Parts: sequence; structure tokens; C-alpha cells
Amino acid sequence: MTDDGRSLDLLTVGRISVDLYAEQLGVSMRDVRSFRKSVGGTATNVAVATARLGHRAAVFTRVGDDPMGDYVRWALSETFGVDTRYVGTHPTLRTPLAFATMEDPAEPSLLFYREPQAPDMTIEAAEVERDVVANVPILWFPTSCLSAEPSRSTIHQLLAWRERRTHTVLDLDWRPQFWASPADATRELDAVLPHVTLAIGNRDECEVAVGERDPERAADALLARGLSAAIVKMGGDGVLVATADGVREQIAPYPVEVVCGLGAGDAFGGALCHGLLSGWDLPTCARAGNAAGAIVASRLMCADDMPYPGEIDALRG
Repeated sequence: MTDDGRSLDLLTVGRISVDLYAEQLGVSMRDVRSFRKSVGGTATNVAVATARLGHRAAVFTRVGDDPMGDYVRWALSETFGVDTRYVGTHPTLRTPLAFATMEDPAEPSLLFYREPQAPDMTIEAAEVERDVVANVPILWFPTSCLSAEPSRSTIHQLLAWRERRTHTVLDLDWRPQFWASPADATRELDAVLPHVTLAIGNRDECEVAVGERDPERAADALLARGLSAAIVKMGGDGVLVATADGVREQIAPYPVEVVCGLGAGDAFGGALCHGLLSGWDLPTCARAGNAAGAIVASRLMCADDMPYPGEIDALRG
């Protein structure tokens, strides 16, 4: 029997990898002696974060037909409780790797191994049920899905099936390594913005998407595209939440000592999904997101260190 989307709360689409985190902090790659292994990628981390908060999450992606791909599928299912029915396998491409070093904990260095092409960029719409895409409560995808074919065309097909249903979420997630130029990303984002309901990004990502770095103007530009809501991340200044029906609020951050800045945005995304699924208003969702992001920033890993509900509640007081 085909799935109509009711068995899931969240479907994320896109990037997946095996992430290797340097265990020695504050040193460059040549001085690193050991790494810790986990799963990663924006879409993957958001699914993990949401599952850890008690929801039914799946990721639509592909891995390689190799031991790393086997590890990813096992870890998602057995360790993180993420539904892997839409994790396909490419017969020849290798599962991507991402190495993280923490010379600057707030801005870790990432080295991607995704050549000649990553399996997650080869996803086809035929690999997922149309009814699932149309009916799942939250569909979430990052900008990186648009950087190559056939993933780009697949996203357009999913959005056509979705028909701008609430909540169709675009993570602006600017990764310059995946693009020939910012202008290429701007062009592709321009084509999908009219088909999403919520966009999330930092100042740099908003500039790529709509040509605005100022948070207020960036939010206005996103809402002008017909979105229901926009969230602009402002680093140490928190986040700006803006909605088409007039809500406009700056949400303060939770100060922490940063161990690794990787994954904080994905933790924010998972807590945001938790709030949306729980029926909270957007500012309340963003407060939970800030707390989740702060927790992960104070830890080394991404997926492994995503917070549980009690940890978010404790930090929020």
C-alpha cells in the first residue's frame, strides 16, 4: 500500500555524508591526530534533530553502494530513529565525506569529498511517493539541492506536487563550494521562492537569495515573494522572525561557550520543526530553536549531540 504522507511528520531532502570531526581543537588539519565519525549533511541533521524531539522524520537522499553508505543507513535507523525508506543507493558513486577541523570553533573549516558527484545530487522524483510529498506536514530542503542536476529538477517536481502547502520550508544554507558563483545560486533560488512558505537563512544567505544583508530588508524581500514567514539568523544578535500577517520580533540568543559551531543551525531547524508540529507560534518556535542551537554549539558533534526535549526546556528555564 502506498503512503499518503500521514505516517511521517517531516520529510527532508538533500545532502548526506559521513562527517569526521577532529578531536583536537584549535589546530589545523596537519596537526589533527584523530577524528570522530558520524552522519551529517543539512537535510540529514534536521531530520535527526526532529526525530530526537519525538517526531517521525525521514530523509530523501542517496548514498553510495559502499561500507560508508551501509553505516549511514544503519546509523540513521538504529541510532537516530530516522526513517530510511527514501535513502536510495547509487551503484557507482561513493558516499560523501566531510572533514571538520576547529581552528576557530565558531567557524570550523569543512573539507568536502563529493567528487565526481555526490549520490545525494542524483535523486529522482520517482523514488518518493507523490502523496507523501503533497501531504507530509513539513517538507524541508536546502539550497544545495539546486546546485546540480538531476536533484534540481527533482526539487521542482516535488514543489509542483506540494502546491505550496504549509509548511514548505527552504533552508537557504549557502555552500559556495557547490556553486560556480553566487549569481547561479540567486537564479535558482529566484525560481523556487514562489513555491515555499517559509525561508530560513543568515545574513550572507539572504544576500545570495534576495540581495539584502540587513535583516529587516531581507525579511521584507522574502515576504514580498509571497512567503508566509521568514527567519533571518543574526549570529550573536539572535534571529529575526517576520510573518506575512504582521508578526515581527527579534528573538535573543542563549550565550554559551562555543566548542563547534557546526550543526547549530540544523539543531535550530529541528526545534523549529518540533514547534511547528506542536502548533506553537513562530516566535516560540524560534526561542526553542535558539536554545537547541546553543546546546549543539557547546558540543563537538552534530547529529550525535542534537538535544532532547528536556535539555531544551532546561536551558529555556
